[in-house]
Amino acid sequence: MFDVKEIYQPKNLEEALAVAARCPRAVIIAGGTDVLIKVREGKLAYGDLLSIHDLSELRGIEENAKGDLLIGPLSTFRDLQEHPLIDSHIPLLAQAASTVGGPQIRAMGTLGGNIANGVTSADTASSLHALEAELLLQKAASQRMLPIKDFYLSPGQTARAPGEILTKIIIRSAHYIGSGSCYMKYAMRDAMDIATLGCAILVKPDKSGQRIAQIRIAFGVAAPIPLRAYETEAALSKLRIGEAVQRVAELVRAEINPRDSWRASREFRLQIAGVMAERTLVKAWQQALERRQ
Repeated sequence: MFDVKEIYQPKNLEEALAVAARCPRAVIIAGGTDVLIKVREGKLAYGDLLSIHDLSELRGIEENAKGDLLIGPLSTFRDLQEHPLIDSHIPLLAQAASTVGGPQIRAMGTLGGNIANGVTSADTASSLHALEAELLLQKAASQRMLPIKDFYLSPGQTARAPGEILTKIIIRSAHYIGSGSCYMKYAMRDAMDIATLGCAILVKPDKSGQRIAQIRIAFGVAAPIPLRAYETEAALSKLRIGEAVQRVAELVRAEINPRDSWRASREFRLQIAGVMAERTLVKAWQQALERRQ
């Protein structure tokens, strides 16, 4: 039984934006894998829902002439797992999607919903931070582009304004060309559990294939919001890969700020963060070299 005051079901994006402008407090629902749980628990009881589930304009994954990837927010985790563009260009996002829930959740849950929740444990969030994704947010009469690093404000709180709808996720080609990437998740029950910690790394070798030309490292559940390890990235840039692998664990442990919770202690998260960073870096580097062949 779901106690909902009103459900709006627009037929297209224009109608959805009009409803969002008229009812800015309406909760947007797509796959419903998170929202309906909150409604059932009473956290969103007797409120209005704006369903965007059937809006074809918000689906699909494509590549533009510049090589940028344009991802509709209604793309499901299964879409991300199976789409050839994701697999060939940014496999860490497919890896992240594959760790979310079971097959039923991956068939219904959406990338946009995973972002809009604003939680640090969202499996795709750290991958999108490593990819420096940009988010297109639209209102009835305006739109704006926001870097994902500016979207997460605090646990469960995002920069999406009342009346705004997330309509596109953009991954610029400059942020992935020539790179290898990997996402790794630690959870007590693998995909069937919320991440205890998530680590995403994207790395680009220099021309010699020996040193790091560029590296981006992001964590989930290592801080109140998804975290980019900028200091670690700076320290590892230009290093030989062997030295980088030796140093990465110590560096990330000094930079991240995980908390104690019933899932894991801060000390445990710090320990596994270093191990995960080492393993993720090695896999991302191997992939980058393989793509050169």
